[in-house]
Amino acid sequence: MIGLTTLWLPILLSAVLVFVLSSVIHMVTPWHKSDYPKLANEDKVRDVLRPLAIPPGDYMVPRPSSREEMRSPQFAEKVKQGPNLVVTVIPSGPVPMGKSLTLWFLYAVVVGVFAAYVAGRALPAGAPSLQVFRFAGVTAFVGYSLALWQMSIWYRRSWLTTIKATVDGLIYALLTAGIFGWLWPR
Repeated sequence: MIGLTTLWLPILLSAVLVFVLSSVIHMVTPWHKSDYPKLANEDKVRDVLRPLAIPPGDYMVPRPSSREEMRSPQFAEKVKQGPNLVVTVIPSGPVPMGKSLTLWFLYAVVVGVFAAYVAGRALPAGAPSLQVFRFAGVTAFVGYSLALWQMSIWYRRSWLTTIKATVDGLIYALLTAGIFGWLWPR
């Protein structure tokens, strides 16, 4: 059993490399360019929504206020008429990339901590690199990818977008696993 403090270097290095690689994937390659297609009538939609001053948050439209209302013919008619939306409203103005990038890096650290915890509890110092790779990699893959599927299952997010993000997660997990295998205590 290996403690988390012993694994600080692979945790931190894997987070840094995942951060850098994810930046390359999202900013240099066209891989995610089609994730959110542009509305043909974007300006009209914005003009209609702007006066409503919808506060930032997650919304579902139509949204019943109770189970009884959900079963009502009136609600069924709203769903039938459409449009039906699950939407996230973000604040107007420039996107604060510094905050998002910081949170993404911290998330990568947290995934690394969980990978270290699972591998450190399962394997001793000197364990073969392939075993370390397997434990750290599977844990990192779960952390980076599997929760994304819920958005496609429940909220109709494009499966293509979810699959691409899952492939990203697999790449990040393989990178994390490689770092842990390389830097595992001997």
